[in-house]
Amino acid sequence: MGFSSVAPHRSVWSRWAQLRWLTSFHRRILTQQSMNYASGTLQLRKPPGVPTSVVSRPWGVRPRGRRAFHAASCSFQEVMLTSERYRVQRLPFSHLSDRDVAFFEGIMPGRVITNPEELKPFNVDWLKSVRGSSKLMLKPQTTAEVSQVLRYCHERNLAVNPQGGNTGLVGGSVPVFDEIILSTVLMNRIISFDKVLADGSVMDCLASLRKDNTGYDLKQLFIGSEGTLGVITAVSILCPQKPKAVNLAFLGCQSFAKVLETFTTCRAMLGEILSAYEFMDEKCMELVEKHLRLSSPVAGSPFYVLIETSGSSSTHDEEKLNNFLQQAMTSGLVTDGTVATDDKKIKTLWSLRERITEALTHDGYVYKYDISLPVGKLYDLVTDTRARLGHNAKNVVGYGHLGDGNLHLNITADSYSHSLLDAIEPFVYEWTARYHGSISAEHGLGFKKKQFIQYSKPSEAVLLMQRFKAMLDPKGILNPYKMLPSGS
Repeated sequence: MGFSSVAPHRSVWSRWAQLRWLTSFHRRILTQQSMNYASGTLQLRKPPGVPTSVVSRPWGVRPRGRRAFHAASCSFQEVMLTSERYRVQRLPFSHLSDRDVAFFEGIMPGRVITNPEELKPFNVDWLKSVRGSSKLMLKPQTTAEVSQVLRYCHERNLAVNPQGGNTGLVGGSVPVFDEIILSTVLMNRIISFDKVLADGSVMDCLASLRKDNTGYDLKQLFIGSEGTLGVITAVSILCPQKPKAVNLAFLGCQSFAKVLETFTTCRAMLGEILSAYEFMDEKCMELVEKHLRLSSPVAGSPFYVLIETSGSSSTHDEEKLNNFLQQAMTSGLVTDGTVATDDKKIKTLWSLRERITEALTHDGYVYKYDISLPVGKLYDLVTDTRARLGHNAKNVVGYGHLGDGNLHLNITADSYSHSLLDAIEPFVYEWTARYHGSISAEHGLGFKKKQFIQYSKPSEAVLLMQRFKAMLDPKGILNPYKMLPSGS
């Protein structure tokens, strides 16, 4: 049993003297990884110089960031067209004409993309799993330009695919056929919450009040609509102050039961300073080390947890964390671990968790599932899926945000297989529904999961969603083929 700190030793750590410290070993690994940062090997989601915890968060909620783009193992041309792989029929939208292109050029000269080579990365998703065939991408800069575009497309019955960073994981951010890509990449001013409807009307919700209980809260409807009800062109965000003290512990546990018990103890002892509690299985660590050449300072455990604290007093937070770690070690909840308070080392430890998705893309074709479940059942789905698929799958791994009850179940294979997909679906969704979970905790439904919405929503709710869609987008031009079942 061992434990180490990669932070400068302070008096609050003195009570750990009786344990076996692995400080030099862990520092050596972290130093090596820090050098990789300088060479560009470690590409994290967050901008340089900004720590993982730039905002305070309630317990169990992990930090959110922008997914970095890394080279995938296959080229754009090798990705099968979505319409062919999933046998989708094109809806009766109009086809793009030279006259249409000329109209858009008049609105936004120099920001109309028609070059096939330039369009390739915007027709393919980040996972290289779905591909459309759009012949046009527009890059508006203002709400007024979006309004003009949608008004014209509504009149011409041209389908539109709104696209932000194209980091979606369920095929919702790229065209299925030849939809016009409406990119918001140049609309990066955070000023208000504006929405443009399918017919070009602008809904101005400028209020940034903390409380406003006047009528329906329409913005929430649009936030979860995946671009099917309107295009959000501006938002207002309340930014909390950056925490003055951040600590990170990376621990090894011998079973998922120990992971759960550690979480209960952690929540009770760390209270208000607990800002993240992540878990991952040993298969995740194997893939990160194999494909990305990252080294974990803690090894030999079936499960790992990453615990982050964020607060205003380093002395207070370190004392609370120290007391928790002592309790976790002496009670046998964790068998090994390391702690970091230095910003660079914190990022290095976070990369072991945040780059799992990237490592999976190097392992082959990835079947991704983003599930919400009662925390006690979270890993049972991984175990049952692994037993069901056997040698038909290359790897079955589980990781996620325990405080949110959010599991990321990932299955890899050498290549896409219809028979393997049939073995996974609807099994995963039926299993999730049996325990009253959600088939999509974060990723949305997009194109890939729209037909399974009934496992999480009653038919009455789906019918109401279809009515909203018909009312706000009667021609169905906004992000067609996504979120709602076919025929919606």
